[in-house]
Amino acid sequence: MTSLPTFSDIVTAAMRIKDRAHRTPVLTSRFLNETTGTSLFLKAENFQRVGAFKFRGATNAIATLPAEKRQCGVVAFSSGNHAQAVAAAAKDAGIPAIIVMPEDAPGMKLAATRGYGAEIVIYDRYTQDRQAIAARIAEERGATLLPPFNHPDIIAGQGTAALELFERTGPLDALFVPVGGGGLASGCALVAAAVSPGCAVIGVEPAAGDDARRSLAAGRIVSIDVPRTIADGAQTTALGSLTFPLLQKYLRRIVTIEDNALVETMRLLAERMKIVVEPTGCLDVAAALAHAAEWKGKKIGVIVSGGNIDMARFATLLGQCA
Repeated sequence: MTSLPTFSDIVTAAMRIKDRAHRTPVLTSRFLNETTGTSLFLKAENFQRVGAFKFRGATNAIATLPAEKRQCGVVAFSSGNHAQAVAAAAKDAGIPAIIVMPEDAPGMKLAATRGYGAEIVIYDRYTQDRQAIAARIAEERGATLLPPFNHPDIIAGQGTAALELFERTGPLDALFVPVGGGGLASGCALVAAAVSPGCAVIGVEPAAGDDARRSLAAGRIVSIDVPRTIADGAQTTALGSLTFPLLQKYLRRIVTIEDNALVETMRLLAERMKIVVEPTGCLDVAAALAHAAEWKGKKIGVIVSGGNIDMARFATLLGQCA
């Protein structure tokens, strides 16, 4: 069994990727602070390379590949952000990348992944098994499979976002983190436990895709059907064998957010902070706003996970709540 990553692995990852990944800003808003009665600190991974935190994990994982593995390239499966991240990191490293993506992935994510030079293999997310497709391709080509979350180097890379956040803010009372497969949440929780042990780490899922909440309640990994939610980055069906025990150990709890709250949060962030955030990236911001009463007068960290959304789609969604 692959060993679970540690805080030390995250520190090493931060050094490994520091010349590749952006050190993204930590944003604050007087309006949000006054509205919630808290001090909110938003780690803006929408300004990361490829527009999402995923670049951190992909870059770290590819950097650890032995020389003999590099020439055959890497294979990944993703609805978009991990796809772009692996494609971009592989291009930086000068190695080929094959990405398995759903046919209904956002158009800009498909285009961006192709733009980084990756070969794309399309599948139907509701009828086909993307992991099986990717594993077959990796075996046929001798390539290395880089899953979107259940990989120690991916988790360690994602955790560097929280490491940077705490370096800027100092100890926090709570940290809200979106949960899809759990890679980002696992890495961030490891960091919080090491540098701010009093910080409550709260995972956030779309209400339609609460497999992590169910898993932690059941004490085992629970699989669900592909959730139908606008938070496409969290349309996962189950946690991984590495992320589940980490979340089980370090998360205070998991809360869920409805899609309409994601749209309202997208509008709020655009109007008040002038930033574009994709629905998945709004999960933990929406949760921090919804649960603000519990944290009056406290310091709250939020990982804004990404900003990859077609502008036409962005306008359509905002139009629904006008």
